[in-house]
Amino acid sequence: MRHPALFALFVTVLPLIALAQALDTARPEAPPPGLSTATWPGLSAATWPTADLPATGSPAPNLPAPPVGENASAQDFLRAAESALVAGRDGEAQQALEMAQTRLLDRSVPLFQTRSPSPNPAVAQIGEALQALRSGDRMKALLLIQAASQTEATSAR
Repeated sequence: MRHPALFALFVTVLPLIALAQALDTARPEAPPPGLSTATWPGLSAATWPTADLPATGSPAPNLPAPPVGENASAQDFLRAAESALVAGRDGEAQQALEMAQTRLLDRSVPLFQTRSPSPNPAVAQIGEALQALRSGDRMKALLLIQAASQTEATSAR
């Protein structure tokens, strides 16, 4: 054997290339059961996230981004969530609520106390609004968004 290093390279690299190709073609062209392009506009195999899978094992669709900047405040995201919900864009409302909650959870905490829940009542109200939205109770979600917005506005003063 003239080039043992070349042989070792082929033995190592070829199976990896074959595995990568197999994984790349393993994604189906149609959405998994329970997801459709009617319920999630813009859903296609190309837009399925690959990292965050829900407990069901099927990919969660990407939610539409609210029309606010990425550096927007929690209050801005709450307003965007309210507008999206009123307009019937539930996915956008959910994304805006999650971003608002993230903004409120971004806080300084003492060392070794990172697991303690946020004392901000708006965080809990947003969580309840998300639950109401997921269960299809849009009116309750809207009322909770308005309450969280009011709570956040008074605590920001």
